[in-house]
Amino acid sequence: MAKLASNNRQEVEDSKTLSKPRIFFGLLFLFLAVVFALSFASYLLNWKANQSQTGAMLDKSIKSSNIFGKVGDWLGNIFIFDSIGIAAFIVAFLMMVLGFQILKKNYFKIWKTLSHSLFFLCWLPILMGAITKGNGTLSGVFGNEIQEYLASIIGDFGLWMTLLAAIILYFVLEFNLRPSSIKNQIDSIKDKFAPDYDADEDFEADKELKEEPHFENLKVTSEVEVPKTETFETIKTPNQTGFEAPPVVAETPINIPVKKDLEPTGFSFQKEEKPADNIAFSIEEVKEDLDDSERKAKDLVDKHGLYDHKLDLANFQMPKIELLREYGNEEIAINKDELEENKNKIVGLLKNFNVGIAEIKATIGPTVTLYEIVPEAGIRVAAIKKLQDDIALNLSALGIRIIAPMPGKGTIGIEVPRKNPSMVSMRSVISSPKFQNADMDLPVVFGKTISNEVFVADLAKMPHLLMAGATGQGKSVGINAILTSLLYKKHPSELKFVMVDPKKVELSLYSKIERHYLAKLPDGEDAIITDTHKVINTLNSLCIEMDTRYDLLKNAFCKNIKEYNKKFTERKLNPENGHRYMPYIVLVVDEFADLIMTAGKEVELPIARLAQLARAVGIHLIVATQRPSVNVITGMIKANFPARAAFRVISSVDSRTILDSPGADQLIGKGDMLYFNGNDLLRLQCAFVDTPEVEKIAEYIGEQKGYASAFMLPEYSGEETTSTVGSFDPNEKDQLFEEAARIIVSTQQGSTSMLQRQLKLGYNRAGRIMDQLEAAGIVGGFNGAKAREVQISDLNALESFLEELRK
Repeated sequence: MAKLASNNRQEVEDSKTLSKPRIFFGLLFLFLAVVFALSFASYLLNWKANQSQTGAMLDKSIKSSNIFGKVGDWLGNIFIFDSIGIAAFIVAFLMMVLGFQILKKNYFKIWKTLSHSLFFLCWLPILMGAITKGNGTLSGVFGNEIQEYLASIIGDFGLWMTLLAAIILYFVLEFNLRPSSIKNQIDSIKDKFAPDYDADEDFEADKELKEEPHFENLKVTSEVEVPKTETFETIKTPNQTGFEAPPVVAETPINIPVKKDLEPTGFSFQKEEKPADNIAFSIEEVKEDLDDSERKAKDLVDKHGLYDHKLDLANFQMPKIELLREYGNEEIAINKDELEENKNKIVGLLKNFNVGIAEIKATIGPTVTLYEIVPEAGIRVAAIKKLQDDIALNLSALGIRIIAPMPGKGTIGIEVPRKNPSMVSMRSVISSPKFQNADMDLPVVFGKTISNEVFVADLAKMPHLLMAGATGQGKSVGINAILTSLLYKKHPSELKFVMVDPKKVELSLYSKIERHYLAKLPDGEDAIITDTHKVINTLNSLCIEMDTRYDLLKNAFCKNIKEYNKKFTERKLNPENGHRYMPYIVLVVDEFADLIMTAGKEVELPIARLAQLARAVGIHLIVATQRPSVNVITGMIKANFPARAAFRVISSVDSRTILDSPGADQLIGKGDMLYFNGNDLLRLQCAFVDTPEVEKIAEYIGEQKGYASAFMLPEYSGEETTSTVGSFDPNEKDQLFEEAARIIVSTQQGSTSMLQRQLKLGYNRAGRIMDQLEAAGIVGGFNGAKAREVQISDLNALESFLEELRK
């Protein structure tokens, strides 16, 4: 009552404070709203007569049938016939709202009302136009013209679907008609009309018995009252036929007081045996059973949100599609004469060799046409495969390849190069929906297939790619296409490149993105590695990074980098324990044969080790070579590179080396390639990305704010540095020397990365301690990628050794 009185006093004070102009204009708009509404209604009742009278405002001989005379006719003609039809009443409604708003009568939420009114001002005339088809005045000129225009574009059915979708979307947004909210509203309605206490299924029967007259005949011995200040109602449980109640002390039924406005939904009530004069309820909220670490992580997420790895470069803009060049000759032109000529030659040649054809069809690609033939019954597939050279001679074409049989089709394919091939630009495949909507960890778009479909693969699932091709056949362009794909999809915080370029010119363009995407050794001057000795150190450093990541995954109880980063994002991993967000690392080696010739096993062993183990921790390899011979691509490397990309090679032997099958020697060059993913062999036309395009992308990224430096890989000391370890000086030993020695001896594992984790040190200090341990004779010398040998067998011997050093 006090609140109501306060509101009334406030309204009185507001009315007193209203100025006379405000009162005048408020009442004026209310009056105009009434005039407009009545004029519109009167106009609609006899609109043809009213419309004919609008042009004779000053002619006294003509009388109007509108309630407001010719003014009403004029208003109706302007707002209804010449504009928005029946939606004109919304204009009158808005005038009323404005009048109340001027008078400070906030009956409506002004902005919400205005937005809803604008929606119906646009939607209602079009609906009326669709219903009346322009016959009548309900739609007005606006509704009639718009519905005719839309119907001419999308048809009548499309127009109705658009109108229906608009009104459904309006109600969904206005009334929050999501499935979850609808369910909640239904549950609230059920709870409102449901009984206050729903203890068991017999309650409804009890309620019916209570409402019937014979309920008075039931014997109730006593009731239990709970001393409360609120109002309660007592629910009595009658004895029903066939219902066996549990034995009750003193034959007294239990009467449970339930508060009227208590909603028991979501709680579990349990009846306890208590004295009859004291019945109490306790409601406990069931909380999710979380351990301390999960609860702490949940609190951090609630307070700070999920960890955002992009926050350091929050304003980074991905490269724009306009940086890539658009070529004009990308459309496939179908030359029916060429198709018919090739078909006749193929059928005629096979007929000359007594090979009958039951059916033949053609699939046109950017550079190659695939002719699929179905041989007659009794024809051997081997007989057709032997005719490859004869078909090539008959068609006068280079690059004929026979696929016999085609996987999963039951046909034999003959790939014939087109006389006028089409261009496949990088812009066309990057802008394709298939690449833009690709839900992959490391999406790579190679180009287009024979059927002219964009081909996208996930580098993270390959998991490594081996590329080969003779000079000038498109291998370097293929590498640029892969790198461009990743640059258009991944943020600098999610991806790092380690680039090895013995030729020193192919990958030099990417030096401009060093502070964004590149990784290097701490003492490295250039991020693009060209020196063979630095390549060896970098590969071994990647092995150290791989081992460190595996240790982090083990401590986090994760199987792969995706699970680990998800846990870190959810703040379940403590950075103080060495955990960090791990980006993917892609190692790109442009000319692998040169490294093998100069370094041999020193390069092959870390490459093979990375290929075997690095997939789970997000390190992936792209190795390219011009010369795919067996002494370059050894069996150890091939076994761990299931994905292969072959451009044109010189001989069939090279094709078998890279693909384990012939065919790469029959390609036509200029980006024509075969891709083998471990199961299927696909012929693709690699997308063309020119050097100026790559340069523009690198400049666009390099001009933006980057990190302070490139991504630093762990330090690695080669044999020439470890062999110069001087004599051990006990006075200059590290403070953690003895503790590190105990860790090394107790675990029998001489690993620098382990010292980093156990002692929470940086790699430099851990490396110096390891050098001191080697100089003291506790661990052996450097042993490549393996851990050092521990020279002391147990802790007792170590303590004696340390005691001698202290003297």
